[in-house]
Formats: sequence, C-alpha cells, structure tokens
Amino acid sequence: MTAESRRLEQCNEGGIPWKKWGPYLSERQWGTVREDYSDNGDAWNYFPHSQSGARAYRWGEDGLAGISDDRQQLCFALTLWNGQDPVLKERLFGVTNQQGNHGEDVREYYFYLDATPTHSYLKYLYKYPQAAYPYADLVTTSERRSRQEPEYELLDTGIFDENRYFDVCVEYAKADPEDILIRINVINRGPGTADLRLLPTLWFRNTWSWEADSIKPQLHREERGNDCRIIHASHHALGDYRLYCADTPALLFCENETNAWRLFNSNNISPYTKDGINNHVVCGQIDAINPACHGTKAAADYALHIPPGETREIWLRLCRTGSLNPDKIFTGFDALIRQRKKEADDFYENLSGKHLGKEQRRIVRQALAGMIWTKQYYEFDVQHWLDGHPRHSTRNTGWGHMQCRDIISMPDKWEYPWFAAWDMAFHALPLAMIDPAFAKQQLGLFLENRYQHPNGQIPAYEWNFSDVNPPVHAWAVYMVYQICQDYHDQNDLVFLKSAFASLERNYSWWETHREPDKNVYEGGFLGLDNIGVFDRSVELPTGGHLEQSDATAWMTLFSQNMLQIALELSLYDANYEQRVLSYLNRFMSTAAAMQDISDEHRDMWDDEDGFFYNVLRFPDGHSTRIKVRSLVGLLPLCAVTVIEQTTLDKLPLVAKHFGELVRRREHLTEHIFCPTRPGVEGRRLLAIVDEKKLKRILMRLLDEQEFLSPYGIRSLSKYHQQHPYEFHWNGQTFTADYQPGESTSPMFGGNSNWRGPVWVPVNILIIRALLTLYAYYGEDFRIECPTGSGNQRNLFQVARMITARLVRVFLPDKQGKRPVFGGAEKFQTDPHWRDHLLFYEYFHAEDGSGLGASHQTGWTGALAALLTLFGSLEEEELTELGMQEIPAILAGNHGSPADHD
Repeated sequence: MTAESRRLEQCNEGGIPWKKWGPYLSERQWGTVREDYSDNGDAWNYFPHSQSGARAYRWGEDGLAGISDDRQQLCFALTLWNGQDPVLKERLFGVTNQQGNHGEDVREYYFYLDATPTHSYLKYLYKYPQAAYPYADLVTTSERRSRQEPEYELLDTGIFDENRYFDVCVEYAKADPEDILIRINVINRGPGTADLRLLPTLWFRNTWSWEADSIKPQLHREERGNDCRIIHASHHALGDYRLYCADTPALLFCENETNAWRLFNSNNISPYTKDGINNHVVCGQIDAINPACHGTKAAADYALHIPPGETREIWLRLCRTGSLNPDKIFTGFDALIRQRKKEADDFYENLSGKHLGKEQRRIVRQALAGMIWTKQYYEFDVQHWLDGHPRHSTRNTGWGHMQCRDIISMPDKWEYPWFAAWDMAFHALPLAMIDPAFAKQQLGLFLENRYQHPNGQIPAYEWNFSDVNPPVHAWAVYMVYQICQDYHDQNDLVFLKSAFASLERNYSWWETHREPDKNVYEGGFLGLDNIGVFDRSVELPTGGHLEQSDATAWMTLFSQNMLQIALELSLYDANYEQRVLSYLNRFMSTAAAMQDISDEHRDMWDDEDGFFYNVLRFPDGHSTRIKVRSLVGLLPLCAVTVIEQTTLDKLPLVAKHFGELVRRREHLTEHIFCPTRPGVEGRRLLAIVDEKKLKRILMRLLDEQEFLSPYGIRSLSKYHQQHPYEFHWNGQTFTADYQPGESTSPMFGGNSNWRGPVWVPVNILIIRALLTLYAYYGEDFRIECPTGSGNQRNLFQVARMITARLVRVFLPDKQGKRPVFGGAEKFQTDPHWRDHLLFYEYFHAEDGSGLGASHQTGWTGALAALLTLFGSLEEEELTELGMQEIPAILAGNHGSPADHD
C-alpha cells in the first residue's frame, strides 16, 4: 500500500478524519437557486456577481482556490488585488445565461493541477492579469455576439498580451487531519516589475443571521509570536483553530455581514461589513475594518513587489489549537510538502500502470485531480427555503422533504455548482478507482430518504428537481460494485442490497409516471437538451406525445442492471431469485415494445434506414417517426448485458425458470435477441437488437460521414449537415441539423447543445456496450471499421479505436498542439499554459476543441477510467487480440513537448 492508500484506509475504516478538510468551497454561490428569493425565479439577476462581495450568502460560500471543513463552517481562500481592479479578486467571474451568446460561462483561467483523495496534497494554479480585469468588456461584447459567433474569451481581450500576469500557485499539505500547511507561490510572468496585494482570507460562513438561537463564532488577532501573525478562530461546534501567517503581515478584520446600506439603502448590523477589507484596500477607507482586530472575516495583507520572472513565496499554517508546538510552526515546512507530493506521485504511479506513457498519465492525473477539486459542500433545506419565499408558487415545491448537508461531487463548481443525478453516475466510475468508499457514498446519497422523493423519483438538479434525468443510477451502482471487486478486492453486498431496495422504488416511479403506453416510455428531455426537433420538456405543438426510443432504451438498460444486481445478490440470498425473473420479464417486454409487435404498430425501428427513431403519436392515435439520426437511436445499442454461465451454474433454479420464462414468451424473442442462446463460454446475452440489426446500427456508428468523428462518436449524424430534418406543422417548420460545435438553437436554454459535438459520457456507454458484446460474440463477430475502409475488426478493437479517438482530444499532435485547445495560441505554444489540461463539457466533432463548461471534469474526467482500463492490459494480450496499432495512440508519446511545471 502507498502512504495515501493507508490514509484512505484509516479514514474509511479507522475513523481518522483525513477528509474533514478539503476543497469544499464552491466557485460560484451567487446566481444559484439556493440564494434566489425573488418573486420571478430569476436567480441570475436576484443575486448577481456585482453584489457577491458585499452580500452575505445564506446556504454556502465561494472562494478562489479555497478549502473548508466538511460542514463549511470555517473557510480559507485566496484574495488578490493588482492595484488596478475595481474590486478585490475574491471569487471567479463569468457571464450569465442571459449575457453569454452560448449561455453562462466562466471567464477565468484556473487549473486543478494535483490532488489526492484524502486531500493530503492539493495544488491549484490561477492566472491573474496585471491590468484591470475587463469585467464590462466581457459582458457587453458577449451580449453583442450572435449564436453563430464564437464566445468572447478572456484571452481575446488582450489582457494577457506580453505575459503581463501573475501565476498564483497554492499548495495544501496535511501534517495530520487538522493541520494544513499552505504554500503560495506568486510568479511575475510579465516583462516589468509588478505589485500584488496577496490577502489569504479566513472567514466563517454566516449561519448566525438566519436562526434566532444560533451562536456567532469569532476571529481575533492573537498577540503572540514575533516571526508570524496569528488569527485565532473560535467556533462553538467546530472548536478552535489558528492560522499562522509567516513574515508578519498586517491583519485586517471585518464581519461576514451584508452591506445593507450600500445594496438596499437600509441600516447595517455592523459598520464592518463583508466588503470591509475590499473597501479598506481598494478604496482606502481606513474605518472599513475593525481596529479592535476581531470579526468573522479576516485577511493577512502581503504587499508584494515582484521583478519580472521572479517568485515570491508565502507560508501559512491552519491547524487545530493545541496540535502544534508554537515554537516550531514552520519547522520542516518545505520537507513535509515535498513528502506529500512524493506520496501523491506514488499513489498515481500505482494506479496508472506501466503501459501508460507520460502524456496519458498526465490526462489521468489531472482528470482525477479535477474530480477531487470539484467536491463541494452542498447545503439546501428545501422546505425552509420555500417557506422564505415571497410567493406561494415557486420551483421545487414538491421537494420539501429534501435536507442536504453533504459533500457532493459536482459537475463544475462554477457553471454547475449543484449536483446533477445522471452526471453523478459517470463521476462514480473514476472515483471508484481512487476512493471506492466515496464513490459508493455518492451513489447512495441520492437513494437516501433525504434526497429520493417518497414517490421514488431521484432529484434531477437544482433548477428543477422534478425534471427527468436518464435512469443510469442502477448502471452506475453495478459498475462501481464491479470496479470495487476487480480493483480493490471488495465485495460490498451491504451497499448493493441497500441500493437495490431504493432502485426498485425508482423503477416503480418510472413505470407509474413515465409509461404512457404499455412498456413504451417517455421522459421529456432526458438530459439530451435540444437534440431533436421539439423541446421535449414542454407540451408538443402537435399535441399527443412522443414514444421515445431513448427513454425506452434507458428503461431496458435499467431492467438489465436490476437483473444483474439481483443475480449477484441471489448468489448469497435466495430471496432475490424471484427478482431476477421479474426483471427478465420486464426486460423482454420493454425491449420488444420498441419494435413492431402484432397489431400495436409502434415500431421505433426503421428497417429501411436500419436505425431507431422516436415516434410521434398524435391525439387521434396515428403516428409518424421523427427520422433524426442521433443518440436517440444509438442508445438501444447500449441496452446490453451478459450473464455468465458460471453464475447460472450456481443458481440452478434461476437457470431453470429463466429458460421457462423465455419459452413462455417466445413471441417476444422474434423481435429481440434470444436470451437463452449461448455465446462465448456459455454466456447469455440480453439485448434489444439481434445480430442483423446490430450490424446495421454499427455501419452508421462507424461511418465517418455519420457518427464516427476523429474525436469520438458524434451526438447527431453528420448526414444532417447536408440533409437537415424538417417537420412541418400548422405553418411552422421545426428543424434538426448537424452542428459540430456550439448550438445556434436556443431551444433548451443558452448553453444546451447535443446537435453534433462529442460528449464523453455517451461515448463511455457505447464503449461499454461494445465490450459487453465482445464478451458474448468474441472473435466470431467482426465489422468493417471505419465503414467503407475494408478493415474488419472485432468489437474489442472497435471499442479501443473509439477510446483512442476520445483520448486524442488531449494528446499533442506531431506539432505539439492539443486539439482540446483549438485555435488558442497561448494554450498551444506557451510552456506555462500548454500542459494544463481543461476537461470541457463537450468537444467539437471536427477539430476536437473544448466547448461548454471548461471544468466539467466530472463526466469528461471519466476518461481516466477508460485509460486505466485499457492501459493495464499486458503487451501479450494486446498482440493476441490484434491490437498492436492501438497502444501507439494510447501509450505512446508521439510529438509530446518537454514536461513543464
């Protein structure tokens, strides 16, 4: 075991709280639903960025490169001022959904460079311009741009010209669970000497203003020590901590209280408001800070004068009172940070395996660092929030039972500082590789009574908990269970059994609420935003309803996953055997319902096109297929699983009744793959598509003029670039056309885009399906790949090829340029930028450039799981499988520039 592995074991099994402190601060609390008490539900304008420096938050805190305890009672983060900005840089800025021509987006450059699962070592880089930050320019220019134009990025403003910026790098290293060393390095990258005010800030989340009986904590200056300054933090529940600040900076104190006079023209509770340090430093208001040196917010004020190319280093230490010898505050400081960094190296070297090259290891490590840095403390008592609203009808009214006070893996702590249920399914895969206990806890969280609705629904996301995300939770539960078996030798039946019970409630909710016709489902937008011709979250312009190929395929996969979990549990408890047969029956009914059965005439399969489509059912009962070739028609391919012969051998009664059930419903097997037909090593295959349909779908999937892009699988077929699909109704034309980059359609909001780009999560589902099919067919099934190339590959090779194309997004080409950075020359060529990866929400299907949220490491970071899986294969296995060409992409270092810090 590595040192970090031992810490994980101590934390998860021994109760030692290594995770008590972590990167749990949001990067945007303003503009969130939690902070919105407006009468019109306009969260962006009710609490805008312009008020965030002076207005206390109700439900959480945000900060720059920050940490907090796991109840976010005490927070620490960086504050910066370059002498030019109109306000201190305390948090990240971005354009809102109304301001951005493609929706909300952060307008900052920051990078999660490293992290360990226990947060024993963390490293973060922020690039801070030396000129005044162009807040107004970013907003006004973005508002002027059309949807056909690219987004206006911070680099486009010219503020980084001549490298006139600071690299601000912060490292955290834990001496013990409640003793944190903090090293901040500030490098002047510009051509001239520049000044910077560095203000590391410690503050308490404001919990006292909202509850009558709450106890207000306090920070105060401690008069002790000649070689440092000390801020003493005292909290009735958290206890006492001290922040030791080397080099005797001035200490500035105020209160984390709203400046009501400035914002609302009403009286302040205290003269030393939340913006007191800002007003003192930026505006020169001497009386804005408390001369008595106490409050609930404090900063150490370092005035740095840095010549070009030079570095200034600041040391701080945050620890529980009594845990440290006051005479040895900074003894061994550098050595301990180096030790934690080495332990992080050992941990990831052990994970990645010897068959990953330097560039692939960089992808894995920075992806997983992003996964760890995007943990966030999330508090939201929905009923309390609803009770405080000025109106009776508001969003999330049916979710008053939700009481959230948890550390949650977020998609992106700026753009999505709230959980999303189906994102979490993909987060869990890489998290299970490095911290299985946390991955299982995250999946279990949404199945707790505090989250899951009494009717069985799993909450979707903060803007509308009642919206419907794809039902992938069971898939993730079983995948994580398998990862824990294979990677960690864990067989957690307690986790599996508990999840299964709650997932059954969720399955019943789908059957009750989303099954308009027997065994055919609808789910609204189902996470796919504006992929079709209609906004599926609102009433159709035609009336009637959509029989959704994707919703029905998701439910088919759901039934397969439940069957797999029940099979696993049956090996230990015979009471689950009947559940296996129940979900087999449901699988057969749902899978067959997608195709023409008897006289029901609801066939989603188009035999002429060889593809699945949604079916539009009109109010009078007649129907038509919506012939858009998209992920909607690929998802039936993903509804596939295998049952091992060895499992059936251990469960003879299940095997017997399994065969009897299939024979009783033999008419259904005429339309789907027969579940009793043995494959390689006697495996049974549960699939919607038979071999003939599979080949026809794969022909389109692997066609470079349809779905197969140089960087993975497109979300919409390139066919629709020259052949847009049009639907005419009552004088209106509804269109779906291929758009490889940002969407020009506002159908489902400003930044919604499934009209062509590559999305990693669905690619992962497709790759997983291909590997499952390979386990059944083996070498006997081969397909031309790419379509028209003449090259025949087995399905394992096809999965490897798609993975290689996904990974290519991040790898340097022969010129040393990474597709992910597109035309951003600074990122492509500057040694201080080019190796800091950004894990975007989705990727341009033709050039691989990153689009959407720039730090959606969650599901994009799941690439780390694919790389680790394929990178762990032995060379002999690769040769045997005929995959010699693939490691050159996955494990090579072709055209890689020299490594740079």
